[in-house]
Amino acid sequence: MNNTEVRQQISQYLDGLSSKRLELVADFLAYLADKESEDATQELLDIPGFIESFERGKKDVAEGRVKDWRLTIRDS
Repeated sequence: MNNTEVRQQISQYLDGLSSKRLELVADFLAYLADKESEDATQELLDIPGFIESFERGKKDVAEGRVKDWRLTIRDS
């Protein structure tokens, strides 16, 4: 089943639920979205040297040591 079909099926299920059950679904979806975000964050944190590199990048931005990405693309 592709994403569009899954969304259509979910929509059909939602149409038949009471308000109380819809609240439960909303809470569960919020939990899943939060979990997905946490998993993605952990995946980044697991990359060796990521935190140090990220901190250097933030410092470079704060100190103006950046290049417009549009110029980088044109240079390629």
